[in-house]
Amino acid sequence: MAGVARIQRRVQHARMKREPPQPTVAGRSADLSAPATAVPAPDATPDAGDLQAFVQLLASPIRSSLRDAALAEWQAYKLGRQAAYLDAAGGPGPRDVRTKSGAMAALTAPAIDLRGAHFTDVCLGYADLRGVRLDDARFNVRDRAWTGLKGVQLQCASLRGTHIARARLMDADLRGADLTGAQLQGADLSGANLAGARLCRAQLQGARLLHANLVGADLRGADLSGSHVYGASVWDAQVDAADGEHDAALQRDLVVTPDGQPAVTVDRIEVAQFIYLLLSNPKIRGVIDTVCDKAVLILGRFSTERLAVLHALRDALRERGFVPIVFDFDKPRAQDVTETVKTLAGLSRFIVSDMTNPRSNPLELQATVPDFMVPMVPILAAGEAPFAMFKDLWVKYPWVLDPLEYANTAELLAVLDDAIVKPALARHAELLAAKAQSLRVRRASDYLPRP
Repeated sequence: MAGVARIQRRVQHARMKREPPQPTVAGRSADLSAPATAVPAPDATPDAGDLQAFVQLLASPIRSSLRDAALAEWQAYKLGRQAAYLDAAGGPGPRDVRTKSGAMAALTAPAIDLRGAHFTDVCLGYADLRGVRLDDARFNVRDRAWTGLKGVQLQCASLRGTHIARARLMDADLRGADLTGAQLQGADLSGANLAGARLCRAQLQGARLLHANLVGADLRGADLSGSHVYGASVWDAQVDAADGEHDAALQRDLVVTPDGQPAVTVDRIEVAQFIYLLLSNPKIRGVIDTVCDKAVLILGRFSTERLAVLHALRDALRERGFVPIVFDFDKPRAQDVTETVKTLAGLSRFIVSDMTNPRSNPLELQATVPDFMVPMVPILAAGEAPFAMFKDLWVKYPWVLDPLEYANTAELLAVLDDAIVKPALARHAELLAAKAQSLRVRRASDYLPRP
């Protein structure tokens, strides 16, 4: 424990220059002069020595040479504990951490036990926590708005049931980590490597997963509602229930567009990856005919008072087996969105466009409707009128249905099948039949007088 004592001396010296925010353990300040303790969660008791060493690392001043020294001492302590763990296990393989192969074997050994511990205002970037057991631990915030763990190494770590909401885990290495039931609401996992991670029943509502690696991750039973998944790689990720062991992942309102662009949401993470590829690789747009049976594009300007219409219409279409793709013109945007609307329209079985109080979608509709034979159902609140040029679209293009006026959301849902879904599907069938017709060729001889 000599390494821990050196950390303690350095931290005490640092306090003479600057008093850092104190981490707390189980809701009280950690005493660095005595072994740190924690109120453990049921069946989860942290090792006192491991907890003491970790709390002392957290107390070292950030962005300082003392933090660098503390990280080095923590690394030495951790490797020593992992080497002893492997020796006690008695299994085959190298035991000497002085050799490269022995050190690599020890890096992810589950020797460090911090289960059930509580920490407050953690800011610990790029630390080596590989193999550490953090089951049921809590990372609370008091003076900070988030828990700072950017770039932390958590490969093969155990974080079952860990409370780490709003954590900054950008670029973190979580390969093979066990995050079953972890509380990660609002966490920023942008660029994180979660390949092969176990995220069963994890709470990821509103999490940022931009460009995250989720290849082979187990997401069964996880809640991904409202998460940002632009650029995420999800090849071979498990999201559907299997063998009755887990429920399917909850995948609603996944945001597939990058920051600074209007939010486009979908309800399946595989669809999110496809939409991302589609928007960023125009050449693949010609091979999407087989995926257009269930998509319904909902266009509109859904201000605060009209969000109820959006949510009700989206949920009702979900219940009927469709995959709603919502495009909200009221979101701030940094570029022309016409091409995005046209791309999404080409994916859809039909379009529902709310033209109530329009300010933007007339331009997109005039650019989209002529190019795509996709049934478009215009709806508008009672007392509103279509924009001036809408009649021209209605006259010229037979796939534009008659506008549907509704008094309130309840009335709109009551006639959804008869006034929107059935007419749109019928018009879709008519358009397919028209496309399937053989070209009729007239002959001039048929118009000449017969002898």
